[in-house]
Amino acid sequence: MTVHAPRHPWPDWQGEPAQFAPGRGAQAVQAAIDWLESLCGQWTLPGKLALAIGLCADELLANVTSHARRPDGSAAEIGLRLGKLAGGIGLLVSDDGAVFDLTAQESPELAASLDDAVPGGHGLRLIRHYTRAMHYRREAGRNQLLLEFDYPS
Repeated sequence: MTVHAPRHPWPDWQGEPAQFAPGRGAQAVQAAIDWLESLCGQWTLPGKLALAIGLCADELLANVTSHARRPDGSAAEIGLRLGKLAGGIGLLVSDDGAVFDLTAQESPELAASLDDAVPGGHGLRLIRHYTRAMHYRREAGRNQLLLEFDYPS
C-alpha cells in the first residue's frame, strides 16, 4: 500500500544526487525529460521504474510550467534532482513559483462513466499510484516536491 501522508520526515539522499536546472517553459520540460531518460539509462534502472519516473516527472513539469508563477507573473524556474534514497530512488522537482503543496491536495473521485468525467486532478492520482511517498517543503523561496520510488539497491 502506498502511503502519502503530507508530513513524513524528509528522507536523506544516499550520496550526492544528480542535478539539472533546465530553466522555464515548454523547452525546459523537454530538456528535463531528456535528462531524466538519459540518466535512467546511464544508471541502468529497470524499464518500469524509468517509465514511472518519466511519467511522474512529465505530469509535474507540465503543471509547473502551466500554473507556477513568480510574484511578477513570469513563469517559474524549474530544478531537478535524481538520486538514491534508502531502498529507493528520489526525484526532487523544485520551482520558484508561489507556495503550492501538492501533498495537501486530494485526488478527485473517479467518475462512473466517461460522460460524468471532469478533467483535472487525475495526474495526482497517477503520481500517487507510482510512488511510495511524496514529501513537500518550502525552502529558500522554492517549492520542493520529493517523490520516492521503490528500488532495492
